[in-house]
Amino acid sequence: MATNYSDAELAAFLDESLPVQQMAAIEHALRESNAMQQRLAAINGRRDAGVHSLGEIWRRHRLSCPTREQLGSYLLGVLPCDMGDYVRFHLETIQCRYCEANVEDLTLRQSSQDAASTTRRQRYFQSSAGYLRKK
Repeated sequence: MATNYSDAELAAFLDESLPVQQMAAIEHALRESNAMQQRLAAINGRRDAGVHSLGEIWRRHRLSCPTREQLGSYLLGVLPCDMGDYVRFHLETIQCRYCEANVEDLTLRQSSQDAASTTRRQRYFQSSAGYLRKK
């Protein structure tokens, strides 16, 4: 059982910001290792005491994550190329769970709006069908 996880990985585990497979592996390792549990408790204690590194502050406030508006623009394909490349990298390579959840939510909202719009158009057409003249 590999218990040689870095403090940064354990902090990311506390934030639930790792890929699912890595989260599961760390959780399994924690169940097997008292020393690792103590390390995790110490990391959590430092956080509660207000001791933070610059990197931890950066990660905790998700300063590298695109905004929800940028993610929406990415889905619509209207971002400038360099920002679009960054968002693609962030989603596909970094696999940020928070941004992936935002993209999934935006996609679901868009599909439900599309369905509502189609239904609304059909109702308008049906209600006005008797008013259209034949040529």
